[in-house]
Amino acid sequence: MFVVTLTYLADLAQIDDALEDHVAWLDQQYADGAFIASGRRVPRVGGVILARNLAREELERRLASDPFRQRGLAEYAVTEFVPSRTAKGFEHLLP
Repeated sequence: MFVVTLTYLADLAQIDDALEDHVAWLDQQYADGAFIASGRRVPRVGGVILARNLAREELERRLASDPFRQRGLAEYAVTEFVPSRTAKGFEHLLP
């Protein structure tokens, strides 16, 4: 499983201009089963994505196709982890 932290490199007006394309990209990642959660950071300086069921190289390839990255609007930090415990109802996240 991966935690991807996006940090914006541009002002929010530029982010908002690209948001529709970014959301369409996110929709495709969910449809493919790669992403399990995503959302804005608070304060709004970027976002967070939880991804699973793919190799790191595949995740990096997908992130490279994000319109935010292609337009130089965000940078990405990827952290891989193996969950060993979950709250009740989230057991499906365990390997």
